[in-house]
Amino acid sequence: MPEASGPVSETYSHIDWRGDALRLLDQRELPAAEVYVTCTTALQVAAAIRDMVVRGAPAIGITAAYGAVLAARCALQAHGRIDLRLVAGDMRELADARPTAVNLSWALAYMAQRIGSGGADELLVSLEQQARDIQARDIAANRRMGELGAALLASGAVITHCNTGTLATGGYGTALGVIRTGVAQGKIGRVLASETRPWLQGARLTAWELSREEIDVTLICEGSVGSAMCTFHPGWAIVGADRIAANGDAVNKIGTYNLAVLARQHGARTMVVAPTSSIDAHAPSGAHIEIEMRAADEVLAAAGYRQVPAHVQVWNPVFDVTPASLIDAIVTERGVASPPSAAAIAELLD
Repeated sequence: MPEASGPVSETYSHIDWRGDALRLLDQRELPAAEVYVTCTTALQVAAAIRDMVVRGAPAIGITAAYGAVLAARCALQAHGRIDLRLVAGDMRELADARPTAVNLSWALAYMAQRIGSGGADELLVSLEQQARDIQARDIAANRRMGELGAALLASGAVITHCNTGTLATGGYGTALGVIRTGVAQGKIGRVLASETRPWLQGARLTAWELSREEIDVTLICEGSVGSAMCTFHPGWAIVGADRIAANGDAVNKIGTYNLAVLARQHGARTMVVAPTSSIDAHAPSGAHIEIEMRAADEVLAAAGYRQVPAHVQVWNPVFDVTPASLIDAIVTERGVASPPSAAAIAELLD
C-alpha cells in the first residue's frame, strides 16, 4: 500500500531494502509526487512488479531478488526452516509477474541456488547479502557500460526511448548511463526523448531524471521521431533491452524497432545497452522470446476516461523485437559487440 505522498524530493532511493521489508518508489506517480510502496511478502513484490510500481529489466531482477528474500523470511517464520519446496509458490508468482524481462528469471535462479534445501537464520542473512550484491554489481556494471558506450560517441545529439536510467536499474542506468557519461565528457549537446506510450516512461521518467541533472532534454511525440531526426540529426539512437537473443536480436519497449528503422534511414546508428544478465543464450533469435501483452484499457482510456468508441479491438504488446541487422553496437559490462552476431554474443558470455 502507498506509504507516503508529496512533492518529489531532490534525492530518492527507488529500491530500498529495510531488513524485513522492501520499500519501492512508485514510478506510476512520478513526476508529480513521491509515493513509496512497502512490501513485506513476496506476493506483494510480485504485484508491485506486475502493476508497474517498479519497471525496467535490471530493476525488476533486483526487486525479485529481494522478493525471494521475503519468501525465505516468511518460510522461516512459519516453518522454522528455509526450503525450496516451501517457497516454490512465491517464486512462481515472482517469475510470472513480467515474463519478458530475462533479468527476472536470472535473479530468481541465482537466489534459488542459494536457498538449497533447508537452513535457518544464517541462510537468511546470506540471502539478504546476495540480493544486495546483485544490486551493487548492477550499479558497477552500469558505470562500466557508460564508459564503453560513451567511447563510441562523437559530438552531437542523441535520441533515446522509454526509461533506462536510475529508475530502471540498480542505479545510474544502462542507455541513460551512456548518455550521462557522454554529457559529462562533453560529447552530447542535446538529448531527444520519445514520450513512450501508453505509460509515458520517456515523458514522466526520462525527462524527469535528465532535467533533475540539468541535462538538455527535448521531449518528442513518437510520431515525430522521423521529423526530429531530420531536424536535429542525432548521431546515435541509444536504447536499453529487456532481453537479447543469442543472435543479437533485442527485445525492448514497443517503439524501439520503429526507432531503429528510422535511425538507419536517416544515417544514425543504433546502440543497445544492457548487462549480460539480459542476454538469453537459450533463445536463438527474437522470434523465440515471449512478448508480453497488457490490458486493452491502457490504450482505450486516458486519465480514467475512455477515449475510444465501444467494441474497438486493441493489440497492446509491451515490447517489440529489433533485429540484430539494425543494431550497430550492443554494449555490456563485459565489452561491446559491434556489429552484433551470434559469435560476438557468445564471446561476451564466454
